[in-house]
Amino acid sequence: MIEKVLVADRGEISVRVIRSLKELGIKSVAVYSEADRNALNVLLADEAVCIGPADIKNSYLNFSSILSAAEITGAKAIHPGYSPLSENLEFAEACQNSGIVFIGTGVDTMSLMADKIAAKREANRSGIPVVPGSDTALVDEREALGVAESLGFPVILKAVGGGGGRGVKVVPEKVDFLDSFHNAKREAQDYLKNPGIYVEKYLDKARHIEFQIVADMEGNVIHLGHRDCTIQRRYQKIIEESPSPVVEKELSEEMGEAAVKFARSVDYSNLGTVEFLVTDSGEYFFSEMNTRIQVEHTVTEMVTGIDVAKWQIMLAFGERLGLRQEDVEYKGHSLECRITAEDPFRFTPSSGTVTRYIPPGGPGVRVDSAVFSGAHVNPHYDPLIAKLITLSRDRDGAIRRMVRALSEFHIEGIETTIPLYKKIMKDPEFINGYRDIRFLDKYI
Repeated sequence: MIEKVLVADRGEISVRVIRSLKELGIKSVAVYSEADRNALNVLLADEAVCIGPADIKNSYLNFSSILSAAEITGAKAIHPGYSPLSENLEFAEACQNSGIVFIGTGVDTMSLMADKIAAKREANRSGIPVVPGSDTALVDEREALGVAESLGFPVILKAVGGGGGRGVKVVPEKVDFLDSFHNAKREAQDYLKNPGIYVEKYLDKARHIEFQIVADMEGNVIHLGHRDCTIQRRYQKIIEESPSPVVEKELSEEMGEAAVKFARSVDYSNLGTVEFLVTDSGEYFFSEMNTRIQVEHTVTEMVTGIDVAKWQIMLAFGERLGLRQEDVEYKGHSLECRITAEDPFRFTPSSGTVTRYIPPGGPGVRVDSAVFSGAHVNPHYDPLIAKLITLSRDRDGAIRRMVRALSEFHIEGIETTIPLYKKIMKDPEFINGYRDIRFLDKYI
C-alpha cells in the first residue's frame, strides 16, 4: 500500500478523502491556494503545500504546481477529488509519466469515456439502448441542423467532451437552433477546449438515473444500486436520492446489469457512474459514463453501508474487489441536498465570512462539509459548501428527517440554499415523486 497520497482538490471532497486516507493508515497531503490557507482540509491533512494564488487556473488546475507538491512531499499517488482534473486525460497522463498513481480509472478508458459519442457507440455495440442522435461530432451548423430536423424538435445539444452542464442547450424549435448551436459550441470551446457538439432527441419528462460501478483491475465488476438525480438546475444536480421513488425493482435490476455489462465491455476499473435517461413508459437509454467519484456518492454509501471513497483508493492500489453482486444489500432510503453559497431562489453567488455554523445531527443525519464558524467563503470557486444527507427506513421517513435536519442547520454571514430545500421537502409534487428535470422551474 502506498504510504502518502496528495489530494488535488478543495472543499468537502478533499476533507472526505483525507478522512478515508486516515482510516486506511495512509498519510495525506493537502494542496491549497492562497485564498484557502485556513481551510479545513489544510488543518486536517498531515502536510499541506500552497500551490498558487486564488485564481483556479494558477492553483488547483496547475499541473506543474500539483506534481511539484507531490514530488517535494514524497506523495506517490494523487487523488483528484471530483475537480476538473479527475477526468482530465492530460493530467492523468502527466501523473503516469511522473511515476505517480492517479486514483481513478486507466488512461485508455478515461480517453474513451471522455468522448461522449465514442461512449455511446460502445454502448450500442453492447446492445444497450442509446438516446437517438448524431454519431459524430458536429461543427458545421447546416449539418447539425439537418440532424436535428431528422430527429424532430425538441432536441438537445451536448458537448462531445462535456461535463458539469457545459455546452448543453435544449432547443425547442427550429427557429432557436442556430443561435443555440453557436452558443453551445462557444461554451464547449471556452470551458472544455473542444468545440465538437452532438445532437440528441430531447426526451420530455425523462428521469436521470445513474448506477454506481465498482471494478477492480482483474475484471471483477459490480454495481451498488441506483441513484435518482432528476432534480437539477441548469443540468447541475441539486437533490439526489437512492432508490428512485418511481423505478421499480425489476427495471432497476435490468439497468444495473446493463451498467455492469457496459463497464466490462470497456475494461473499466476503479469507481465509475453509468448514467441513463428513463422515460415515463419505462424505457431506458444510456447517456454517458463518468470516470470519477460523484458528489452524490453519499446516498449510495448510506443505503449500502459501503465506503465508496475508501474503495476507490484501494482499487487504485490494486486491491481485489472482495464483493460479489449478491453481497450488496440495500437498507432504507437516503436523500442528499447540496447546500451552496447562493441566493436560494435567484442563485446569485454569496461570499464572506461564516459568522455562525451549527450543523444538524441525530440518528440518520450526515453532513459532509469543509465549512466552520470563521471560515471564509470566497467567490473564486464552486459554491458548494455542504452536503446534507439523511437515511431512514423509507422515503417518507427520509423526507421527514431532512425537514428536521434543515430546520436545525444554521449558517450565518452568507446566504445559502437551505430555504429552497425547506420548500421543496414540503412540496406535494416532490413528496409524490415528481416527474422530470423541469421540476425546479417553479422555484426559479
